[in-house]
Amino acid sequence: MDPAGTPLGKMLLEEITPVVMVLRTPSVEEACVKNGLSFVEMLSPFCNFSNIDVPLRTSSDQPYRLHKFKLRLFYESDVRQPNIEVAKERLKQVITKAGEKENLELISDPPQVSNLLDSSKSELLPSWFEYLNKELIRTASFSEHETFDHPVGCLLVVSSKDEQPINRFIDHFNTNKLPSLLNDGAMDPKILKHYLLVHDNHDGSSEKASKILSEMKSTFGTNECHLLCINSSQDAKMEHQDDPWASYKYDGSPVQRLGCCLDVDDISALKDLMHEFSSKHVIPYMEQKVRILNQQVSATRRGFRNQIKNLWWRKGKDDPNEMPSGSMYTFSSIESQIRVLGDHAFMLHDYELALANYRLISTDYKLDKAWKRYAGVQEMMALAYFLLDQSRKEAEYCMENAFNTYLKLGSSGQQNATRCGLWWIEMLKTRDQYKEAASVYFRICSEELLHSAVMLEQASYCYLFSKPPMLYKYGFHLVLSGDRYRKTDQIKHAIRTYRSALSVYRETTWSYIRDHVHFHIGQWYALLGFHDVAVRHMLQVLACSHQSKATQELFLRDFLQIFQGAGKTFEVPGLQLPVIDISSLKVVFEDQRTYASSLAASVRESLWRSLEEDLIPSLPGARTNWLDVQTKLMPKRLRESNVCVAGEAIKVVVEFKNPLQVPIPISNVSLICELSRSEEEISDTNASTSELANDEDHQRVVSSDSGSVILSEFDFSLGGGEKKLVELTVTPKLEGTLKLVGVRWKFSGCVGFYTFESILLVKKIARGKRKAKAKQSPLNDLKFVVIKPVPKLEGHIRSFPEKAYAGHIQPLILELKNQSNCSIKNLKMKISHPRFLSIGNKEVPHVDFRACLEKQSDNKQGGTRANLKKASQGVFLFPEDVAIKGDKPLLWPLWLRAAVPENFLLYIIIYYEMEDASSVMKYRTLRLHYNLQVLPSLDVSFKISPCPSRLQEFLVRMDVVNKASSQSFQVSQLSTVGDNWGISRLQPIDGIIPSQSLTVGQAFSFFFMLKSRRLSSVDAATHVPDLSPDVDNDVILCPGSVKEPLVNATHSPLANFHDSERLQHGIHNQKDDNTVDFVLISRPLKSDTNSEEDSDQPQLFSHHACYCRTASTSPISWTMIGPRTKYHNFSSSFCEINLKMTIHNSSDAIASISISTADSAGQSDALPSQGGWKPVVKEIKAASPKAAGIIAGNSPESLSSLKPVASPVSSFIWSGSSSSNFQLGPRSSTDIPMQICVFSPGTYDLSSYVLNWNLRQDDGGCDQLEAKESNPEETRKLSGTCSGYPYFLTVLQSV
Repeated sequence: MDPAGTPLGKMLLEEITPVVMVLRTPSVEEACVKNGLSFVEMLSPFCNFSNIDVPLRTSSDQPYRLHKFKLRLFYESDVRQPNIEVAKERLKQVITKAGEKENLELISDPPQVSNLLDSSKSELLPSWFEYLNKELIRTASFSEHETFDHPVGCLLVVSSKDEQPINRFIDHFNTNKLPSLLNDGAMDPKILKHYLLVHDNHDGSSEKASKILSEMKSTFGTNECHLLCINSSQDAKMEHQDDPWASYKYDGSPVQRLGCCLDVDDISALKDLMHEFSSKHVIPYMEQKVRILNQQVSATRRGFRNQIKNLWWRKGKDDPNEMPSGSMYTFSSIESQIRVLGDHAFMLHDYELALANYRLISTDYKLDKAWKRYAGVQEMMALAYFLLDQSRKEAEYCMENAFNTYLKLGSSGQQNATRCGLWWIEMLKTRDQYKEAASVYFRICSEELLHSAVMLEQASYCYLFSKPPMLYKYGFHLVLSGDRYRKTDQIKHAIRTYRSALSVYRETTWSYIRDHVHFHIGQWYALLGFHDVAVRHMLQVLACSHQSKATQELFLRDFLQIFQGAGKTFEVPGLQLPVIDISSLKVVFEDQRTYASSLAASVRESLWRSLEEDLIPSLPGARTNWLDVQTKLMPKRLRESNVCVAGEAIKVVVEFKNPLQVPIPISNVSLICELSRSEEEISDTNASTSELANDEDHQRVVSSDSGSVILSEFDFSLGGGEKKLVELTVTPKLEGTLKLVGVRWKFSGCVGFYTFESILLVKKIARGKRKAKAKQSPLNDLKFVVIKPVPKLEGHIRSFPEKAYAGHIQPLILELKNQSNCSIKNLKMKISHPRFLSIGNKEVPHVDFRACLEKQSDNKQGGTRANLKKASQGVFLFPEDVAIKGDKPLLWPLWLRAAVPENFLLYIIIYYEMEDASSVMKYRTLRLHYNLQVLPSLDVSFKISPCPSRLQEFLVRMDVVNKASSQSFQVSQLSTVGDNWGISRLQPIDGIIPSQSLTVGQAFSFFFMLKSRRLSSVDAATHVPDLSPDVDNDVILCPGSVKEPLVNATHSPLANFHDSERLQHGIHNQKDDNTVDFVLISRPLKSDTNSEEDSDQPQLFSHHACYCRTASTSPISWTMIGPRTKYHNFSSSFCEINLKMTIHNSSDAIASISISTADSAGQSDALPSQGGWKPVVKEIKAASPKAAGIIAGNSPESLSSLKPVASPVSSFIWSGSSSSNFQLGPRSSTDIPMQICVFSPGTYDLSSYVLNWNLRQDDGGCDQLEAKESNPEETRKLSGTCSGYPYFLTVLQSV
């Protein structure tokens, strides 16, 4: 690329060009003012030549042609260094006027980042940057150390109206009027002079002017004089299609049109004048001066000899003046001549000659420590390198060297440093080094805030144009710039830069800087009166949860002030205060499904569906409901909509959150809805809100103007960081189509609204069982088809407790209402946990709770076993004659039992049908849901061991532990379920629990005798006397002082709950002769019960144990039957005694049994006992008649107090066969005869035998037995060896 065609090249061709000083009389200005222009302004457009085509020959004999050329015209009063304060004020005016043009752009939205990256540089950069940079460069003009601003010629202008025009020409060059550069000796006063006579055609003909011109030529020379006639247009209405002065009037067009008195001939005369003056006077003069100076410099300074001579001379001098101004150099010094030669060659585009002379003089200035002149030469060397398109490294080195040197000079070099930096920046931009250019912008920022603001803004665009774009640095420097604009009261520029920064930070996670930008933009817009835009930006910082509390209060206070200053209400979409958690959105509506409470509506739909499967009737061929059929009858546009009933509310639960740490008031919260009865008629309605159980909130009900819906509005306040669920409702009154559009609220007069269409809805909508459908828009879940009113069942359980102890049984009442005049019928009910809730009998109401549970002595029970009509899967069918309508409720008894300690969730579904056959809905369901916290109470466990002396008798040990945290209990009753078992105590009542209650953490063990009431055939044949106490199904455990009636465990509700417990632990009604069920009845200690409760209402607890096994691990059990006492005269012979062993096989397999006897009673110690009680005494001999009398009395206490007496030989022998082998069928018994011979009186333990058994594996019985082994409670072996049970026989000497 041609360097002259770059932005820097164009700037250099405009700024580093020959200067012509203009000296004029007031009459000349008067003639020019008629055109709205000064004399210099009138000539300036014609001083820039794009193709002047003048041949030149400077240092070499090879000529070249000059094409582009420009003259800069200045009045003599302007040829001086600008005043710093005046220059700053001028720059401030430029920046302020640039901001005035930004009004329309300030109101528009900031651009997107993608648009920034796609836009061209010219579109993004403010247009006034270029003009401002030129003004900054010109602040360093007319320095004495630089000669390219020194005038090369002087244009003396006199009007034909002036008296004695020749004398006026002579007086023009009076030293009192000339600039200081000429008077101080900084520049050569011998410059080119050209004399111009201006004639105003409005003053008459040009004859006088012609005479004056002739006189001028005779005085100053023919070639140096010229006549210019202007204002040829008499009516001053001349319009120029191409206004040549437009670019020279930055302040805008004045009231008068520019050049209105200049016709075409005048403009041609102006062009010819400046072209002739440039090509025939200025350029030849400069060419001649360059050649002369070049010859002088070549003779004195070039060559090795001259360089050594100059270096030797400079080293021999004393230290030169180190003043920054460098006033030691005059225009006649060789250094100044070399600088003039370089500058003139540069302006004539001979850059090689210029660079050579700059190099030559650079060393001299450095040695002389003339740092300002040295920096100026380095600056020009860099520009020469750039225009020659030579070493970039050298160009950047020289430019940086110049820049740093200017900065070292302090305030005197600040303007020159700024100019040098701007040229350096343009050089880097030309080479696409935008990042490096931005750093230079940052370095030329001064302490002056406005100057710094402009530089930082231009630096930000360099970061944007870099490759790749550095967006964050772009935004950060814009913020720095905007902050400085604000400090200098340039509010519009501050807004502009902050808005541009917002394009970057709007989509980032840098929340703090984003809040800073929005907050200050809002403040500044409010200062300018744009309250609408100010409020919009302030709304973006309201939800600043990440900020400190003080910052949040500041944001909120300023927002309220700006809002009050606006004086009107704003509707703000997506208002972030409060924040709506759209993920919590839940829509609850009632079609065929209705809910008794909001708690029931919050249950997941899949759970309700599983309960409804056996309630809702199915259509032929598919499991479906009425809604699928109904959908086919709907119009196509409504098939994807939900269905609701007119007059029934639709609830929308939304969570509002206050992101701030300060409280905020929210009012008029409501839904936004659309209700239409046809496609053509659509009416907008507002929905209502209701807060979930907040006593401080204020609720009111209003109606829409159309009366088509019933609405409610809700006001509430949110504390710092508080979340609140708000239940918004809308109740349509007419049939049609209802659409939920969004939600609106009011915050401090600002109306915020949130539309559901703007988000992707996370569906948490309670929906019924539908067929699988094609994927549809989430917005269809917010559209409803409103049908005509149908009956709706309302219900609840009265006084349902929140907490209860485990086992507690309570009576409840289910209350059902139908407010409609249309009756409902065919009611059905299903309960999720029958273990906890049982349905009572309507015919036997539990008004008298005690009478329902007491067991009457005459067997006439106060309650009967539940005989309710049930369908499959536990569905309860209400009587067919039950119909509900009007104000009369249906009351139905229920029983609640807290079965196990847990947080219990109860679900109930009631199905009902419409009596009106014309109703769109044929049936509906009512869903009820309750929570119950069950606390621990008594923990009960049982251990059963068989009795060794009797079949079908067992010892029961019951362990009870009070695991409650604060409640004491009284154990009242233990019952066996069914008629197969009887139970009796082994301990006296008063000795069971001395304190009569179980306190917290206390444990007790109870012992009972359990007997089967199924009398075996062996027992019936032998008529064995029953030594066990009387047995019954119930045992009272409380002492006699506590008078509590027996509880009937075989009737409702205990029987129902026990059936549920059996279902929980096994198969319902499973018949197993070896298992027994227990029910323990307890009551809380009256002193621990709540004093406010009714003392007449009994507190009853039931604890159920199911499938407690009575059989041991061995399937073979036996007992020895025979006499316990025998009298015999041993003097005559030994005593033979006949015995019988009854053996029972409780398994389902054939058992092979072997019995082996041993004469020595001590041998039985070697075998372990596998069941029954341990032996107390093995062998006792009668030592005296007293002892014999005690033994004959059969006192167990006496027997246990005697000690065994060892015998060296066996006192008895088994006289039968020593081993018996036989097979025993499944679940059968047999008798084995046995005999012993006793040789002396005494008490003998007949346990000296071993029983071996083995179950056969050749039939299915063992397979069934092996299957039972999977249950740890029923584990049995297939073979085993058992020692004999203790059997004590007392033989006495007869008299």
